[in-house]
Amino acid sequence: MSKVAFLTDSSCDIPADLAEKYGIEIACFPINLDGKEYIERRDFSNDEYYEMMREAKGVPTTAAITPLQWLEYYTRFADEGYTDVVHASINSGGSSTYDNAVAAAKMLAEERPDCQMKIRIVDSHTYSMVFGWYLCECARKVRNGASVADAVLEMEEKFARVEVCLAAYSLKQMKKSGRISAAAAFAGELLGLRPIISLNDGISHVEAKVRGDNAVMPAMLKWVHGRVDSMKDTPYMVSYTASKQRRDELVKLCKKEFGHAPMCVFQLGGAVSSNTGPDAIAVIFEGKPRRLCDYAPSLPGPGAPPKIKRRPACLHRTAGRRFRFFGAFVFTRVCRPRAAGRPAWRAAAHGMPRGRCSTRQKAGCSRSRRA
Repeated sequence: MSKVAFLTDSSCDIPADLAEKYGIEIACFPINLDGKEYIERRDFSNDEYYEMMREAKGVPTTAAITPLQWLEYYTRFADEGYTDVVHASINSGGSSTYDNAVAAAKMLAEERPDCQMKIRIVDSHTYSMVFGWYLCECARKVRNGASVADAVLEMEEKFARVEVCLAAYSLKQMKKSGRISAAAAFAGELLGLRPIISLNDGISHVEAKVRGDNAVMPAMLKWVHGRVDSMKDTPYMVSYTASKQRRDELVKLCKKEFGHAPMCVFQLGGAVSSNTGPDAIAVIFEGKPRRLCDYAPSLPGPGAPPKIKRRPACLHRTAGRRFRFFGAFVFTRVCRPRAAGRPAWRAAAHGMPRGRCSTRQKAGCSRSRRA
């Protein structure tokens, strides 16, 4: 009979009661603030840490969990008779913690070549309960009888779909950490600019900048609306930091826009809020798959004719030349999509009657005309 262990790091922000319920072990990040080292989830609460950040002179820094620390977990699991380990990690692009876990698994294999325990290390490509929630779901399904392989595969599929829309109400923390210049932070605060930031596959991008606090939440949900096919069918979560008033406002607005309650409302922990600052909110939702394998086209059956690759854009390959076509001179500035490799004049001769652009209405092109 299989015995499965679930492991992650403290950037998951899984509440203690959920971690205990599903038997998830959490390795905690050390955080250095103004020369003093703290251990997340042990030395302070989230609200206490937000106040510590506001009063700090410097920028908090985190250190990766080392291979030896992960090796201690793996060794203990092997000694206790576990057959499988499911390890969900913080985004590998933002921390070496994932690489250290992979190194620890190799060390265990070298030290114990007879060990049959299977270690599945999954790179979440994200942060916080954005991956912590789905690890809890994975653990719940395995506890209810699902196979480990199927549960992990489903978790990975969720990681490949989940997106984050985050807004920071203050630029002070970003200025401290060097993510924006002091001049940009000053101008932003002076004009009341609030950045709307997306996070996909561990890569953040500023999607918009709005003026004033009141414009933040509508702008966030407007961006989310453009990323999904149907708000009503989209599962989502809400994240917040210090302000419970903003949390309640965002939850209320999300319920109105999505048409249903969030799966989870959670608070950002120390490791994650060290980068966002203590004045951030976020909407997390399941968007469209981003992996190429999810869009693999079906192969044609035997004997099926090959499809002609067509170019969708206006070409204008031979502008200014003209030729006689059925008694009329026609300019060969052809905007019609054509088969790859076919000359522009042939595109005109084989489908563009009397020099009219077949894509004028679609592309708004008015260059093709009769002589």
